[in-house]
Amino acid sequence: MRMRTSHILLLLFLTIPLVEIYFLISVGQVIGTIWTVFLVVFTAVLGAALLRSQGLSTLRRVQEASARGEIPALEMIEGLMLLVGGALLLTPGFFTDAIGFICLITPLRQTVIRYWIKRYGSSIQGQSRHNPDSKGPQTLEGEYWKDDE
Repeated sequence: MRMRTSHILLLLFLTIPLVEIYFLISVGQVIGTIWTVFLVVFTAVLGAALLRSQGLSTLRRVQEASARGEIPALEMIEGLMLLVGGALLLTPGFFTDAIGFICLITPLRQTVIRYWIKRYGSSIQGQSRHNPDSKGPQTLEGEYWKDDE
């Protein structure tokens, strides 16, 4: 039986806050309330700074790829992951912070993207899936003339 996307999202919206509350209470019992709040705020500030630097780096790579005439597909996926990571880091909690940092740390982010492309790439590649020898668009050269007679 296949779960619908709406069911998965509902499950995530219910379980993630419960996991966050559990971790916040557990960490608070070990290091104290003040330090727990400080740690949550610190990860948000650190995440915002990391998001800014990684976002600018990714934007620069998009511009370089475009200048070379290439399609910056990997960089655009990285940009999407940076957006998700930034949102997760701004959400208070340790579980979302961990996932957010995975999205913001370049080697981890690129590993996740490569895995995702390897696993799901064949379903999004369109016609190249049917023709594995295809290396992109092909140009046919030729001549034509209009015969008025």
